[in-house]
Amino acid sequence: MNERTATGFFDGVLDRTIGNLRAAWRDVAAQARGVVGAPPRPDLPSEDALRLHAQMRDCLDGKGGEVSARQRAAELGRAYLELSPVGRERFLQMLATDFGRDHDAVRNAAAAVVAASGADVAKAERDLARALEAPSVRLLRQFNGLPEGVKFLIDLRAELLPLARRNPELAQLDSDLHALLASWFDVGFLELQRITWEAPAALLEKLIAYEAVHAIRDWRDLKNRLEADRRCFAFFHPRMPHEPLIFVEVALVNGISSHIEPLLDESAPIVDPKAADTAIFYSISNCQRGLDGISFGNFLIKRVVDLLSAELRNLKIFATLSPIPGFRGWLDGRIAEGGFEDLLKPTEREQVEAAAHGIEGGAVVALADGSWTARPALVEALRPPLERLGARYLTSLRPKGRRALDPVAHFHLTNGARVERLDWMADPSPKGMRQSFGMMVNYLYRFDSIDENHEAYRGEGKVSASSAIRSLAKG
Repeated sequence: MNERTATGFFDGVLDRTIGNLRAAWRDVAAQARGVVGAPPRPDLPSEDALRLHAQMRDCLDGKGGEVSARQRAAELGRAYLELSPVGRERFLQMLATDFGRDHDAVRNAAAAVVAASGADVAKAERDLARALEAPSVRLLRQFNGLPEGVKFLIDLRAELLPLARRNPELAQLDSDLHALLASWFDVGFLELQRITWEAPAALLEKLIAYEAVHAIRDWRDLKNRLEADRRCFAFFHPRMPHEPLIFVEVALVNGISSHIEPLLDESAPIVDPKAADTAIFYSISNCQRGLDGISFGNFLIKRVVDLLSAELRNLKIFATLSPIPGFRGWLDGRIAEGGFEDLLKPTEREQVEAAAHGIEGGAVVALADGSWTARPALVEALRPPLERLGARYLTSLRPKGRRALDPVAHFHLTNGARVERLDWMADPSPKGMRQSFGMMVNYLYRFDSIDENHEAYRGEGKVSASSAIRSLAKG
């Protein structure tokens, strides 16, 4: 399955979800007389916006009780789904501007808290808490009671995120919605499930659609990833029992894997899982873009390690085979700043120049267009500097804030892993070459150092790495 086919597959799953929402909410809204009106025009012109504004106000006023409010919320959500991207942005802007927090009320309530004493303090604090909650949040909370309402809010936030980056009012709405979703998606509410080939087809379809690391080509490829020597686990929320939030794919092997192709090879023999001594986490995919910034991946890793340890007592090593998605972009930036030659040691420079002889533009051009892989001598000459720079990249922090440069490295270091080993040409696929010139990395999870590594990284900005990686980074 190529990228275009995978995108179409994802769009098909999304279209069915939206269709189910429209049908379910149409039935809910139609239960109340006078609630269902003419749908707004796609771009939400002013007169239609005024009508939706009145519906929002009615939802907040609670006219007719909770049942009527639920029906109005269903109609409001159904109207949003009918809008074009332009209309949806206008809808969100109206929600943020006209139903945002009343800053004067907040200031007055805060002053009342400061002035209160004795028994009046508790009441003043309750009044302040109410003032701090924007009407838009109270409105969005009503969707929690609708069929697929939580999924609707997650998808709404996914559409809101890019808009919020350039609009302060929408940024505040996003912040409020993030806080609301974070309270609903506390890890204590999540359920961890193993996904097997016997799972419903609709769920298996979603694995194909949501896989973000190594695209699933077809049903045969998916079946291979769910064989006896493989494991797939996902977190689910009770209000979204058929929608995975995040899932991890695991290969049960012997020894730490250094190439992704054998793990994805459909013709490879199935290994007895009881004979394996290593669990390789080779793909972790977040499924819901609207939950960005709400982290439960670290809990997923630890829970899966616990489950696998209990199931297969012979497992001694827990490691990843991970992409390095930010390396090429980082190196391109360094080359643009000072040139590739300045990043090389004298002996490396001589070897690279000799191997690139006859290439117009030299090794930099060959790296940019991918032609370097067709020249074995150039591949061997570039390997030492690319590995050294890769190790340096993985062990470096951003100039501002104690956070690894690479997002995947940040995820695993936060979870208490250590950078164990670089794997040369571990992923020669077009995506692997675009991201990191084919290199991948193993992160190692050791029970006796997970907490120590986590605290060192989160508290001191210290990257835990093997001696081999540190020596490589120093050059």
